[in-house]
Amino acid sequence: MNKAERTRQFIIEKAAPVFNKKGYAGTSLSDMTEATGLTKGSIYGNFADKDEVALACFDHNYEIVREQIRKEMDKYPSYRGKLLVYVDVYSNAPKYSLPVGGCPVLNTTVDADDTHPALRARAGQAMVNWKERIISLIDAGKTAGEFKPTVNAEQTALTIIAMLEGMIVVARATGKSAAAKAVIASVDELIKNL
Repeated sequence: MNKAERTRQFIIEKAAPVFNKKGYAGTSLSDMTEATGLTKGSIYGNFADKDEVALACFDHNYEIVREQIRKEMDKYPSYRGKLLVYVDVYSNAPKYSLPVGGCPVLNTTVDADDTHPALRARAGQAMVNWKERIISLIDAGKTAGEFKPTVNAEQTALTIIAMLEGMIVVARATGKSAAAKAVIASVDELIKNL
């Protein structure tokens, strides 16, 4: 990695938590300079504009989540165990090295829904990738005889995602962890009964 690439990576790593917590509209150039300790010229010498920084930061935050889940899934030989990693990670987020501010897919989807088409598209693709990953685990589990052959993989994948992301919304809105625990218990039961 050359100096320019290292500087660019430094900016991404320092600005990513800010974008994930404050959102695109809420993150100012001052926030980026404060987080990085760099000047406006240094930031925009490495990125064309705020949009490019935001997209790179989303990719960075999303990759942190994907890598953490992938690392945890590698510990389990069964497909059910791999799916249950989602339950563990989402119910015990503080024990994992996840991005500051919570789920970047949820945060970016809500933040960029009507304001930033490129970010919305990036978050949408992340959601599709997540769904496809769950579908592939369910299909492999069906082939291996771990799951019932009648399980609708796409419907189950969408249900798991909706429940986990919805759990975050409910917990944030109400400030009640009991709601989160109830949803996590439902996801756990769903996976165990596939």
